[in-house]
Amino acid sequence: MRRRRLIVLVVAVLAILGAYGFAVAAAGRVRGSAGQTAESYFRAWREGDVRGMARLVYQPPADFVSRHLALTRDLDVEKIELRPGAVKGTGEGTAEVPFTGVRTLRGFGAWPFAGTLRLAVRDKVWKVLWAPETLHPLLAAGGALEIVDLPDAKAEMLTSEGDRIPHDSYADAYLDRLAPEFAATGGGRALVATAPGKPQQRLLTKATDPKTQRTTLSRPVQAAAARALDGVADAAVVALRPSTGEVLAVADRLADGQSAFDTLYPPGSTFKTITAAALLGGGLDPAAELPCPADYQIPFHRSFQNAGLQDHGAVTFADAFALSCNTTFVEQATTRLGPGELRTTAGEWGFGRALPTGVGGTCGTMEEPEDEDVLGADAIGQGTVQATPLCMAAVAAAVQSGTWRSPRLLPEKEARRVDGPQPEPVALDQGAVEALRGMMAAVVDHGTASQAGLPAGVAGKTGTAETPDGADHGWFIGYRDDLAFCVFVRHGGAGRTAALPIAARFLNGL
Repeated sequence: MRRRRLIVLVVAVLAILGAYGFAVAAAGRVRGSAGQTAESYFRAWREGDVRGMARLVYQPPADFVSRHLALTRDLDVEKIELRPGAVKGTGEGTAEVPFTGVRTLRGFGAWPFAGTLRLAVRDKVWKVLWAPETLHPLLAAGGALEIVDLPDAKAEMLTSEGDRIPHDSYADAYLDRLAPEFAATGGGRALVATAPGKPQQRLLTKATDPKTQRTTLSRPVQAAAARALDGVADAAVVALRPSTGEVLAVADRLADGQSAFDTLYPPGSTFKTITAAALLGGGLDPAAELPCPADYQIPFHRSFQNAGLQDHGAVTFADAFALSCNTTFVEQATTRLGPGELRTTAGEWGFGRALPTGVGGTCGTMEEPEDEDVLGADAIGQGTVQATPLCMAAVAAAVQSGTWRSPRLLPEKEARRVDGPQPEPVALDQGAVEALRGMMAAVVDHGTASQAGLPAGVAGKTGTAETPDGADHGWFIGYRDDLAFCVFVRHGGAGRTAALPIAARFLNGL
């Protein structure tokens, strides 16, 4: 009897313990697994079921749904691909799943990213522990992603052949002034990331193809002009096509904000080209024999000297030009030209005009001489006369073609749109022009530009201009076939020693 009671007691105790154990086991049981929750989350993410994703997140933030929808909308996400890795246990009741993904953004294409999905048991269920970096790592710590508009694309200026213009062409200042006239309507868009205390990070860029615009610059001529200026400071080369006025090259290394198109300088003896045109138009014969003394005094006025006080005796007018006789030109201008005649001739050759090149420009200025002293100085390119290198290139071009044409840096249609109507060409005195061609050829043959290494067929005129604020300016203008040019060296000294070597390098480089 006693043994039976003992057995019943043991069975009862075991029953109670069994029931407790079952209850304990039931109380500790976790529904599902980390892998199942992760799989469901990624599936909902792929399908765009944001609310389904939220149900798998432990205490999702109030803006969980709106944040996901806003990112998709703002980044213009067309689709998303997700590739989960293996589930990794990270502790008791915690796990993580590394993953990679690709968002396809309209206008940008595929944008890959990577992240980690963290999970933990909460209330006996595996839940996603969501944070902004789950959506994208760059959203951590207050980061943001957005698509921004880029500034208008800068138009790219090309040569007349359609080639790009290298930055070592010394033409950037002019091309940069042209570019805004041809800017694209928009510069494109970029995906950027921002974070507190950090610089903006550009992730993707979809730039608008820049508009291209051909200029009149010739690839080989521009290259030759630029290489002629390598190693030379404060100088410029401008080349034109006499038959059209097109600017074939502008290589500008002038310092202190000076410009070959806009800044005026005394042209020195290169202006004798225009003085000679006025004298020839008045009837002076190139073969006329004239005195070229070392010094000449205008009666009851000031004296003028030749460079180096050279006395050439009696010379023809053509040789006075070739030898750059200051005294001859002062005497002939002050005795043969009436009031205003030199200024009128200069106006026919472009002086006093604005030059609508596409980037603006000016030719030169000359005041009405108040007396013979001023006229004498003007006649040799000093006094009140000032000119730009562009202007003097146009003077050389006019000798070659017989017609003064306004220079332009753009094709005619575009130049008219940007700068308005172009000045009409001016037909010059053909007898004077024909004589000037022979006189400029003599400068190179046996005058101040002889034995300078210039190629055959070049005609030109040297110039040295005195300045009140430093060394002389050096000039050389000329032409060869359908190419005219001006070389200018600011405070470089005499034209023969400063400008001629550059001209030789330029012309021999073509």
